[in-house]
Amino acid sequence: MTITKHQETPPPQGLKPTKEQQVRHLRRASAIAERATLLGHHPFGAILVGPDQETVLMEQGNVDTVNHAESVLARVAAMNFTPEYLWSCTLYTSVEPCCMCAGTAYWANIGRVVYGLTEARLLEATGNHAENPTMSVSSRYVFDHCQKPVDLIGPVAEVEDEVLRVQRDFWAKR
Repeated sequence: MTITKHQETPPPQGLKPTKEQQVRHLRRASAIAERATLLGHHPFGAILVGPDQETVLMEQGNVDTVNHAESVLARVAAMNFTPEYLWSCTLYTSVEPCCMCAGTAYWANIGRVVYGLTEARLLEATGNHAENPTMSVSSRYVFDHCQKPVDLIGPVAEVEDEVLRVQRDFWAKR
């Protein structure tokens, strides 16, 4: 049996975020990343925004190397909202989701992901740091191999330097 990807699931519904909304929500995710560092965690942050692209439903900072901001947020969202509703929501994250987080967002049925900084640029900031062994697997690659068409937007140029600054400041002190 051959399964054709995207064969029955329509693209995410709800409003498409404007550039202004993308920038505003990514700046909030970056602020959450900075807050995570004050709690002793790595600088990653994520928020979940409702279908109207205005209502912030949840926010989450990084917890540890297994409980990334995006994956914790997606798991909690899946326990609190229906899959149909989540398909119309958007996960905003300061840095491109790793393959674990992209997969978790997919399985949670979150229909859109917007990120500020690529995983490749994150590697520039962290180098070969033992606490953040980045993977060379883009979220685009993960989503392109899914059966549902997750809408992926990023990197968002207007926030890249801001997010990169947060990352560089943190990792330079580690």
